[in-house]
Amino acid sequence: MLRIYYITFDNIKRPNSNPLTIEKVKMRESRVLKKLRAGEVVSCFKINLSDARVAEIAALSGFDCVWTDQEHIGQDWSILAANIWATKAHDTDILVRVPRGSYSDYVRPLELDATGIMVPHIMSLADAKGVIEMTRFHPTGRRPIDGGNTDGAYTFMDFNEYLVQANQQRFVILQIEDPEPLDELEEIAALDGFDMLFFGPGDFSQGIGAPGEWNHPKLIETRKRVAEVARKHGKFAGTVGGPGNLDELIAMGYQFVSMGADVVGVKNYCRDLVGAFSKSASGGSKTSYLEN
Repeated sequence: MLRIYYITFDNIKRPNSNPLTIEKVKMRESRVLKKLRAGEVVSCFKINLSDARVAEIAALSGFDCVWTDQEHIGQDWSILAANIWATKAHDTDILVRVPRGSYSDYVRPLELDATGIMVPHIMSLADAKGVIEMTRFHPTGRRPIDGGNTDGAYTFMDFNEYLVQANQQRFVILQIEDPEPLDELEEIAALDGFDMLFFGPGDFSQGIGAPGEWNHPKLIETRKRVAEVARKHGKFAGTVGGPGNLDELIAMGYQFVSMGADVVGVKNYCRDLVGAFSKSASGGSKTSYLEN
């Protein structure tokens, strides 16, 4: 005999059901800001390669932050989203250097749940004010609001709480890498609504007419000044560095140091392997094993 059973959704028991409520959802706490606010030094690693596994390797290695780039690298939004997932899965922050453009270029990485953005080539006090206006919510700025993306937990987060947490747990970095803003550096650093001044020596060396002269007096002077002015006005100071000058940078007042890049590591590793191979191949026996 054929028996037909009817099952309704009301009769289905869902063990351990714990639906999300607006009151429960919080934005992930920034590891970078937590350490900086505690007076600690933050490590960062720059990635140029698109594969999210590179970002995950850096996160698994213990870096506090991974820096990805949209200013110089043509990454689409799906690649950026994958990198964000790969890092925050291991409680590592991700910093996106944005291209100079419209407000959408600045806020989309944040809406994908990047922990911070860095805006390059801040050229003046007015420029800095404009960036803050576009990247901070009320009462600091007028960043356009959505709330239906990853950073707002797809509307699971309370509307006003979303604005508060985004202002508190997501960081905005202004990059100083040109001589033009130096006359207004004090005024820029005194602004509310951003977290860090980041000194970029590469473009700065070009801007002063001394490309690649890392020991140029003006570059050394400006590196020190950026850190001093940032700390004077309650901001953090960041720059690029390495094991050779890390202690010196920390002594200057830098708490955020990007220590290297994936392409540099891969290049050096490949070059070392090829060098070792070439040395052995050129100095070893050329007798074929077929002759034995």
